[in-house]
Amino acid sequence: MAFGGGWLQRLREGLARTRAGLAERVDALLGGRIDEEVFEGLEEALIQADTGVATTMRIMDALRERVRRESPRDASAVKAMLQEEILAVLKPVARPLNVKPEGLTAMLIVGVNGAGKTTSIGKLAYRFRHEGRRVIVGAADTFRAAAIEQLQAWGERAGVPVIAHQAGADPAAVAFDAAQAALARGADILLVDTAGRLQTRTNLMEELKKVHRVLKERLGGELAEVLLVLDATTGQNGLSQARLFGQAVPLSGIILTKLDGTAKGGIVIAIAGELGLPVKLVGVGESVDDLQEFDPEAFVKALFS
Repeated sequence: MAFGGGWLQRLREGLARTRAGLAERVDALLGGRIDEEVFEGLEEALIQADTGVATTMRIMDALRERVRRESPRDASAVKAMLQEEILAVLKPVARPLNVKPEGLTAMLIVGVNGAGKTTSIGKLAYRFRHEGRRVIVGAADTFRAAAIEQLQAWGERAGVPVIAHQAGADPAAVAFDAAQAALARGADILLVDTAGRLQTRTNLMEELKKVHRVLKERLGGELAEVLLVLDATTGQNGLSQARLFGQAVPLSGIILTKLDGTAKGGIVIAIAGELGLPVKLVGVGESVDDLQEFDPEAFVKALFS
């Protein structure tokens, strides 16, 4: 799942709108002498890219200190320092998916409707299947018939079985049956979809807790991953979603989708700085291979050049 040149180019294209608002503003600000007015302009540019106030202040405090201490001679050095400080925020949260070398790897995927959750599951199923792994998908979003049908279509495309009940069925029962099937068939990967739960709907969050509990009990331990899918275009609302979903289930990481549809790609930096949740995967398009492991160096390079 390494980043190739083609992926870096797609990431750069996907971040074009964010780069137009951030990198071009940074270049303009760093055209003259470095003073407090420039620092304030950089802060504003970062915040407009949805880096978040707290994380922006952390980055800028570190940058001010470095400029004071190192007295850089030109704007390019200051820009390099800014990129290094952003990398310092991102690197601790860049972690690969936890895939067991043997036995069953179970992943529960959560998130609100429209975030790209079901599509992300389909792309993961496709990838794992083409890596030669035996994959089973559980369609536990039973609140929407369209979600079940979408996942079944992805299952056909990827060549993986999808365990599903009729719309309106008990999601926890689907999760149980999917886990049962994965164990019985010697699967390597189990991916379980969940309803696109509005994080403010208490009854739905309780249902999510039940699905998680049933999977743990049937599989005899913690899941390898509990991943929250966030739509990058929602910006700071994504932080709220992460906090509230995290109260219902033990989130292990984030899949960030639709980076190509937003001028606020800085939300990745805000997630890293304010939540500390691992950013496992990012997506910048519709193709089956556009969901890739998050690489902070590639992200910053695509953001500024």
